[in-house]
Parts: sequence; C-alpha cells; structure tokens
Amino acid sequence: GGSFLYHQEPNLVLIGLVVGLDYANPYVNPYQEFQRWKTHPSVRKHLEGGTCISYGGRVLNEGGFESIPKLTFPGGALIGCGAGFLNAVKIKGSHTAIKSGMLAAEAVFEELTKDDTEPVAETGEIPDGAAIIEASSYQKALEDSWVNKELYEVRNCHEAFARWGVFPGLVYTGMATFLTRGREPWTLQHTKRDADKTEAASKFEPISYPTPDGVLTFDLLTNLQRSGTYHEDDQPSHLRIKAELTDIPESVSMQIYGAPEQRFCPAGVYEYVDDETAKDGKKLVINAQNCIHCKCCSIKMPHEYINWTVPEGGGGPQYQVM
Repeated sequence: GGSFLYHQEPNLVLIGLVVGLDYANPYVNPYQEFQRWKTHPSVRKHLEGGTCISYGGRVLNEGGFESIPKLTFPGGALIGCGAGFLNAVKIKGSHTAIKSGMLAAEAVFEELTKDDTEPVAETGEIPDGAAIIEASSYQKALEDSWVNKELYEVRNCHEAFARWGVFPGLVYTGMATFLTRGREPWTLQHTKRDADKTEAASKFEPISYPTPDGVLTFDLLTNLQRSGTYHEDDQPSHLRIKAELTDIPESVSMQIYGAPEQRFCPAGVYEYVDDETAKDGKKLVINAQNCIHCKCCSIKMPHEYINWTVPEGGGGPQYQVM
C-alpha cells in the first residue's frame, strides 16, 4: 500500500491511496480508508477550500518482475502497466511504460521495414496472404533495458511486506533499494492468490467509518458520479458469475466472509439485498452499469467467482483530469 499527493498546474491537487489486495480483514473498505486518510492534517491542508472535480479507481499491477508475462503475440504486444511494469516501491510506472512503448515501436518498425513490402500506412490495405507479424525482438530488447534491471532490483520488496509485515518489510526494502540493489541470491516467491488471503469474518470486528461531511469526504455514489462512468442500459452485463462457482455468492461470500465485495468495490457494483426466496434472505445484485473497470473484483472476490468480460466499446469511466 501507500499514498500519493501531487500538485499540478494551474491549481489542481491529485491524491490517492493504495491498498494491497492481499489484506486479510474482509471488513476493510479501501474507499472508506481513502476518505478517512483525507482528514489527516498533513493531507487536509492541501484540500481545504478546494472542490472535488473527479474520482476514479483502478487496480495496480504490483507483481513486478516475477509477474511479467510473454510480451508479444502475433499482431500485438504488451506494454506499460498492461504488462506489469509498475515499480511498486516507487508507486510509479509512467517512466517504464514510456520506455517499453519506445522499445515496442522500434521492434515493430524493424519488422515492417526488413523487406521491400509497401507499408499498410501508405497502401491503405493489407495484401492478400500477408502473414501476421510478431515483433519478437521487443521481448529481448526489454530484457536488456534498464526497465528490466530496475524491476529486478525490487523484485522481493512487495513479498517482504506480505510475508513479514510493515516494519520488517520496510527494513528489507531499505536494504534492497540502497544496499543490495537486487543482488540478493534468492527470490521470494508469491504463492497465494489475493482472493485466498481473505480470512473469515468471524476473526474480525466490523469497522465503523466516519460519516462523510460532503465537503472533504463523500459517500460513494456521490463520488461515482464524478467518474462519468456510463454503460448502455440494454447491453449484457460484462460482470458474470462463473458457471461452476454460482454457489459462492449464495452460500460462501456472505456467510463466511461477510460479503467483502460490498466493501472492496470502489463503485458500489455489488450489493446484497433482501430477498425472501434467497438463502439466508439475501440475494446478490450486480450493478454492472456502475463499473469503473478497476478489475478489483476479478482479483479479490472470494474464490474469484467473477468472470470480468469486455463491455461494449465506449462504456466505462470518462476520466478528464486523471
């Protein structure tokens, strides 16, 4: 986890709170933690007198070096955060995203210009029988770049926090970033899904969060409007319960984990409503039209029971200054 606060011309303040999805307490509400964080004196002083103009949320790919997939496939490539190039220690990934894009572009250019075939950009059409190109050299170029070196140096830091907690994690991260710089002769493997890190609600007490004041802190639906999210009402839901896991929202999520999807979703998509015909009198309702495409539910949902599919083009949040 972590937080950030940036000032931007002409008079904007951009803030955010990062919560690691490997937390155990199902009563944790990342959105409410963010609202509470804003009331800290060191943060409040930057916000007082201002107006909230935008809101959003997304999952950060913090797997780092150990989670980087194969980067190319016929006709495309993975770059930036899509490939997991975020440096979680810095909570920064724009620099690695830009560099990976440059390397990918160079690899694509190399493929397109290695023979005398006229480029599609000039002809306006793809020749019959043309092979689908894979810019394979991008993978090696990335592995030979400073992006790979930077991510390798901090490959163990996130797992150090997950295994040993805040203080030991800080000590290890300090050692890795200032002393060893990735030269440790070991790699700490992450072997458990974030969904499986959630523990039974019976082990914890519900968390009481302060009531929003409407000035510095806001209720979820008020902020959701600021995301500009929109989906056509007649389109099929892009959030679907996996056929083999239909029993999880009916018999497991509420009963064992206290329905954590009602709290970790930053858009109020999931809610349990009263229904006399449902087991225990509660039925899951998926408000897919609220979705801001953060992908949190596909990661933290008990047993990962949601299949996140692609909605119609143009749907989702309409961020302007984020």
